[in-house]
Order: sequence, then structure tokens, then C-alpha cells
Amino acid sequence: MNIFSEIYGTYFRITAKLLENELTDEKTVRETVMREGFKDTVLFLPQKLIPGSDSTGLFQRTEDGKLRRITKNPPAKLLTGIQKRWLKAKLSDPRIRLFIDDDVIAELNETLGNIPALYKQEHFRFTDRFSDSDDYQDEEYISHFRTALKAVKRRSIVYVDFISGHGRKMSGKFVLLKLEYSPKNDKFRAYCYLLRNDKIKSSGIINIGRITNITDTGRIFRTPVSTDDYFQSRKCRTPAVIRVTSERNGVERFMTEFASYEKHTVRDTQTGEYTVELWYDEQDETEVLIRLLSFGPVIEIMGPAHLRENAKQRIRKQFEYIMQNDSERKYDF
Repeated sequence: MNIFSEIYGTYFRITAKLLENELTDEKTVRETVMREGFKDTVLFLPQKLIPGSDSTGLFQRTEDGKLRRITKNPPAKLLTGIQKRWLKAKLSDPRIRLFIDDDVIAELNETLGNIPALYKQEHFRFTDRFSDSDDYQDEEYISHFRTALKAVKRRSIVYVDFISGHGRKMSGKFVLLKLEYSPKNDKFRAYCYLLRNDKIKSSGIINIGRITNITDTGRIFRTPVSTDDYFQSRKCRTPAVIRVTSERNGVERFMTEFASYEKHTVRDTQTGEYTVELWYDEQDETEVLIRLLSFGPVIEIMGPAHLRENAKQRIRKQFEYIMQNDSERKYDF
């Protein structure tokens, strides 16, 4: 069974989008390819679409220099059986209600009818996830999430009341840059800037589940900001230095686990081991440490000293906890 097909790939999707309009122009073609494609797509895909010696012939040039599609109608959008089954499975995910209204979900379920889901939620068992997940069924949580998502898209200023990680009531005006889902915590959080007199005072992270009230002020934050600058300002000054062995496919698993992190990697050609310098948000240090310890003896935390010491303390506490429980356990023979 072919789950994926090239007709649903990026190049075909870009082409189909351009063919939706009867008329277009070279500028639109190049801008669409630049925006929707990969970094190197602009080097060859426009030549395939714009009339010329390398063109696929999907567009013809008009007398005024425009590009007219050769098809009478825009391309039909079709779903394969496997895609319908995947969509049916996604509709059972409680997080889907954060993005889609209940009436739309009901309509989609009715349209899909008796098509079996590709998988069920109970098929998944998470062994390294915190138990205090966000309540995605709570109507207030859904409302807060949607307001935050709208603010991220519009870059609007919001007034937020929330409870900090230390239990303190906090409030203020913020501009939200990005929403992120943490699989480890099963929570959504917002990366944001705190504003004072409409100017950036500091950066921070707000868990959506800790928000008690969020109000869109209707005002747009006009000062240019970027997520790159945000994460750069929060990056730890000294990276974690990790030695990774190839035991139990350790290198591949480590690189996959920390794929989104900035890192510098050096390989020892004699031992096959890797030394990785890993940069992370200082506020996420505890989570990063937990993720590192999940690799067990496959890795060794070489530095910095405080991170290595924290790892030792966690391992020591875990060992003491196991030994205590083992001594208290009664065995019946």
C-alpha cells in the first residue's frame, strides 16, 4: 500500500495553488514558490511553470504578458482512502477542538461516514510523559487557546492574567510570538514579550493552562520582532556538552530527540562517539535534563558543572527511591 504519493508533495501542491486562478504573472509564481517551497525550489520550479524551453506547458503567455492556465477548470482536490482514514483518526484527537468548531467536526464525521480510522488514541501509550496534561475538553481552555492563536497570527497586543509556575498571580500586556506544543508535558505554551508603555520589557513563556483570562486589546504591535531574536536572547550562555555513544542506536535517537535544538557535533573517528554542544532555553533546563537522562548510559553529560551535578542528584534520588521501595516491598512465596 502506498501511503504517500508525489501528487500530494510540495511541488505539486504549489503548482495546484497557482492553477487555481485562471490568470497569474511571473512575480506571483516566483513569490509563491519562494513562500511555499524549499530553499532550493526557487532555483528550478519557476522555470517549469513560466513559458519557455524548460516549461511543462501548464501556462501560456497572453498578449499583455500575463500567464493563463491551459486547463479550463482548476485542479480537483481529491483525498485518497488512506488520507480519509487519517483524517477520521485526527478528528478523535481531543486537541482538534482547539482549532476546529464542534459543528465542523460533526460535519466532517458525517461526511466521512463509516470510513474506519487509521488508528485510535488508545493505540498509543506514553511512558515518559507528565501526568498533569492540559484539559483540552475544557471550554475555558479552548477559548483562551483560540484567543492566543488569533493574537499570534495578527501580532495583536493581549492582556493576560495567569498563574506563574511558583503559584503567583501575574498579569500584563503581552505580544505573543509563537504557540508550541510540548509532547513531554502534553501542554501548549506561548512564547511572548512583556510590554511596558507599548515597548518590550522582557521575554517569557506562558502555559496556556495557567491562563485565567486573556483579552485581545484590538491593537497591533507594530515594532518588528522575530522568533529568531527571541530565542537568541533566551539561549543559555554555556551549552550542554554531551558525549553520545552508538550503543543501541544512540546517536540517531539523540539527534532525532533534539532535532529542533541548535547544536554543534564532532565525531571521534576512532571510537565512533559524538561530542555534542547543545544550546537551549535556560527556562527549559529541567525539561532538557529529564530528556537527557532518559537515554541512560548511552550518553554522558560532560558539562557544564552545574548541569552534571543536577543530573547526579536526580540519579541519586531515583536510586534511593527504588531501594527504599524495594526494601519495603513484601514478597509472598
